[in-house]
Amino acid sequence: MNIKTLTVSSVLIALILLLAINIFSNTAFTSARIDLTDNKLFTLSQGSRNIVSNLDEPITVRFFLSQKLATRLPGISSYANRVKELLNEYKRSAGGNINLSIIDPEPFSEVEDQAVGYGLKGVPLNDGETTFYFGLVATGPTDEESVIAFFSPQREEFVEYDITKALQQVAHPKKKVVGLISTISIDGSPPPHRPGMPVIPRSNQAWTIVKQMQQFFEIKSLDPDIDKVPDDIDVLMLVHPKSLPVGTVYAIDQFVLNGGRLLAFVDPHAETDELSSQESSMPGKNFGSSDLNTLTEAWGITLTTDKVVGDIQLAQKVAFNIGQRNNAIDFPIWIKLPAEQLNGDDIITSEVGILNMATPGALQINAKEGVKITPLISTTNNATQINKSQLGFLTDPQNLLRNYKPSGISYTLAARITGNVKSAFPDGAPKPPTAHDHAPQQEEEEDNSNTESSQQHLTESSMPINVIMVADTDMLEDRFWVRVQNLFGSRVAVPMAANGSFVINALDNLMGSNDLISVRNRGHFSRPFTTVDEIRQEAELKFREKEQELMNRLRETERKLVDLQSGKDQDKALILSPEQKVALERFRHERVRIRKELRQVRHQLQQNIDNLEGWIKFINIGLIPLIIAVIGIIIGIMSLRKRNITSRSSAAIS
Repeated sequence: MNIKTLTVSSVLIALILLLAINIFSNTAFTSARIDLTDNKLFTLSQGSRNIVSNLDEPITVRFFLSQKLATRLPGISSYANRVKELLNEYKRSAGGNINLSIIDPEPFSEVEDQAVGYGLKGVPLNDGETTFYFGLVATGPTDEESVIAFFSPQREEFVEYDITKALQQVAHPKKKVVGLISTISIDGSPPPHRPGMPVIPRSNQAWTIVKQMQQFFEIKSLDPDIDKVPDDIDVLMLVHPKSLPVGTVYAIDQFVLNGGRLLAFVDPHAETDELSSQESSMPGKNFGSSDLNTLTEAWGITLTTDKVVGDIQLAQKVAFNIGQRNNAIDFPIWIKLPAEQLNGDDIITSEVGILNMATPGALQINAKEGVKITPLISTTNNATQINKSQLGFLTDPQNLLRNYKPSGISYTLAARITGNVKSAFPDGAPKPPTAHDHAPQQEEEEDNSNTESSQQHLTESSMPINVIMVADTDMLEDRFWVRVQNLFGSRVAVPMAANGSFVINALDNLMGSNDLISVRNRGHFSRPFTTVDEIRQEAELKFREKEQELMNRLRETERKLVDLQSGKDQDKALILSPEQKVALERFRHERVRIRKELRQVRHQLQQNIDNLEGWIKFINIGLIPLIIAVIGIIIGIMSLRKRNITSRSSAAIS
């Protein structure tokens, strides 16, 4: 056999082996994957894996993607591939309990009609001639459906959370229950009446926020003097928990320690408290304030009850009658919080929109060991704290502005508390009210024994808690976030802020299991060329500086021309003097020179970007093959040397 035949045979054998290895790997190692991306973008978090691996019955997932159109959209194509890969990961982790169908709804097809029927949102392309679909429909064993109408690139960070949530909703379709405890008439029912206080007529109309909550959850109103949170409550929502009985605080403590979720709205100065204006005038009373400090101090977070937070940078303009005039003045204790003041990494506050608050309080954080406190809403560094004594019905807003001094501190207005905590009642349940002290001793002993047998005291949490605490209750009232209009006899609420979305997001997030809540921001798939952007910005800055220099010189030359012209007679105003001619000629040369410099800056900018782009392409495309080739050459040279040495040794022996 000659060398040529041997070489051809070797190449053919290598190709056959390559194909055989590929076929074998595709069939034998379909589940073997290595995710080398930052933030593990193509790997499910442990929470998602726990949820899909514990599915009791199969779930059908229909992924609608206009694949041909996606290839024409560079910004969408990579994201669509990522979603597709994630869905395949869900299918692999579910152990056969997820039936995944990838559907391409071609224009004017029955499949497109099916997508529209499910409620998917299509994006019109090519002047409306074609529609791009990029959504998901999950169907559970009871035909319960959960729809992601469109995978918006703006929610790319939370794509795993959205998919996992959709799967959990169809796997557990029962409507969740929100237990509501409020000392203000948020649900339309009158708050508890205190002896000795006048009965004030109140509207029996529920607030818009409650009506919005009823669309998603079952709302169960609870008395503020309960001694145990009912077992069917999934999330307990407290609104202005003012002067709660110690037994109720203990019941909340045990509810949270036993795995219950809590959303609490506390307030140092609740403007929505209909009795606060009367009760605040009573000596030694602080009825306008509500807090859970007795409970939350054990968690490492408390509310400052004697001060409210103002922020001149976020102040809303409010109309006040000053003298005989109606003026719009910045009111620093009514604040509008943009996205920059919201935690963009938490699913609750990411992309929620602008929030409105009124006379909020500050949450003091002193986290305990094993407890994580994450701020959700914060002020700017131009905020300050204002004593409640400066507030009242006749508060002069101008005095607040005159005496306003920024503290340089950013205050936390809302926070999430997670982790393992200890009870605020380490010695057990508090003693019953003294009114029961007159009861027969035998009956009291029976009551205590029944209480102990029905509920065992927990000294620490049985699992990590999940609590959201907000230092404002006024944000829930209609006037601070919606305009309610009467349209043909129906009340229509038009949102001015996203307060309602924030509450629904918080409840919806707390409704999920710990596995769902643990699914966090997974990062962006796309990676911007930050170095290129820095080079472009630096060159752009130089360009702007040169441009400004040109404009300044232009204005200076024009000023000199005007000065020269003003000294001439009217009839000679249009005739240029020698000095003017010299100045104009000098300006022309200077303008040409500076414009040339501007062109050079622009040229240098593009050249730097092109050079960097060339290096990036070389590293991504050519460097690795080049390294492999160099290694191959080195190995070949070493093998050749070794073969030569062996040949010489054999020749010497013979």
